[in-house]
Amino acid sequence: MYLSIYNTNNISKFFTHQITNKTPEKMISLIFLFFLSLSFTSDGQLYDESKNYEGSSDLVNLEYHMGPVISSPETSLYIIWYGRWNPTHQSTIRDFIYSVSSPARYPSVFDWWKTVRLYRDQTGSNITRTLVLSGEFHDSTYSHGSQLSRFSVQSIIRTAVANKLPLNSLNGLYMVLTSDDVEMQEFCRAICGFHYFTFSTIVGATVPYVWVGNSRKQCPEMCAYPFAQPKPFPGSGFVSREKMKPPNGEVGIDGMISVIAHELAEVSSNPMLNGWYGGEDAMAPTEIADLCLGVYGSGGGGGYMGIVYKDRWRSVYNVNGVGRRKYLIQWVWDLTRNRCFGPNAMN
Repeated sequence: MYLSIYNTNNISKFFTHQITNKTPEKMISLIFLFFLSLSFTSDGQLYDESKNYEGSSDLVNLEYHMGPVISSPETSLYIIWYGRWNPTHQSTIRDFIYSVSSPARYPSVFDWWKTVRLYRDQTGSNITRTLVLSGEFHDSTYSHGSQLSRFSVQSIIRTAVANKLPLNSLNGLYMVLTSDDVEMQEFCRAICGFHYFTFSTIVGATVPYVWVGNSRKQCPEMCAYPFAQPKPFPGSGFVSREKMKPPNGEVGIDGMISVIAHELAEVSSNPMLNGWYGGEDAMAPTEIADLCLGVYGSGGGGGYMGIVYKDRWRSVYNVNGVGRRKYLIQWVWDLTRNRCFGPNAMN
């Protein structure tokens, strides 16, 4: 689906509808405010200006519903690589995971995670500080086919547990990443990624998990924006802007990392759908990253990406990671500031 209305007030209403009408398994919205203005800084230069929106709590009342957050001092992350993967692409994603818990040059992924960590449960325990990559499983045989349903992700986790990965119900978090030739139910049409929890009757225990797909072949203009641009509507008069260069050189992978960040923030603050969210329906929650869709820098919101950076190769990013990596990831809702926030903020 593409936006056909370019007025920012109408777009805000459109997104309010989208993020409060999800299916039972939490989904990230596909539309990342495609058609609107961007802004960049390089050596402190501002290329465009916009009203300072940076999210709005008026859309949804974010509340705590007394459920758990992922609060173990150290959380074990298990990645399931489903399909055929390029080792270089896997390395880029691993480095992002390492960056969550490893300080790097400011502004960093580590600093971004500090905003996520502000959320706590009823015992006063904050979201985990340390995310450890504790195991990987390579499902290169497509054990459940190349056309998946959201429900089949639990079967993929069961296969990984049966063959290699531990079933860690104490402090485990599972992430299923599918290659660019794998089709997922509603992928590109309604989702780029989602999080949920397993059923003990299928996997053997209740554990939180995340799914994210590589959109490179299927819908990069939707799930890897702004590294790919949507096609304009016939007769709309809209002219696509220049494609932005991905910081790690891969449209699909850099797009995945942005979605992974979104889902990690939300599964950590609402793993069982009774933690932090807004809206009346726990099965269709508006979560801490949903409130900041399309916001990557200061001034962002209302159809404006915000001020981010360009490096010497003109690649776009807003945070640094380990090994001199750079990433473009979405801001999340800051409880103390009562607005969207990221470490690259200019105020």
